[in-house]
Amino acid sequence: MKIDKTFINTDNDEKYDMNLLQVLQALSDPIRLDIVLCLLDEKRGCLLKERYPIVKSTMSHHLKTLREADIILLHKERNKYKYEVNIDGLNQHFPGLIELLKNQIMK
Repeated sequence: MKIDKTFINTDNDEKYDMNLLQVLQALSDPIRLDIVLCLLDEKRGCLLKERYPIVKSTMSHHLKTLREADIILLHKERNKYKYEVNIDGLNQHFPGLIELLKNQIMK
């Protein structure tokens, strides 16, 4: 069965290529899930080398997987890159998912 996975955010005409299977696969990895939880929780020190005992190329792979699933967005600020969770896109296509993730932070 083929599923149309292209969605358009009518609020600002941004196009998100979101697919439930891709989102669930991306979040199924414990490190990627922790990255998303970190980005949702401003109190945690996120994406620090000490937090994830993995090589840089593996971290890049995890971030790329999350970006390709449109779970996180990448913004360049001067000479630094900033990641943030795509809250609008996830809320639009998967209502309640952000709240479920935030509940995991409180546990």
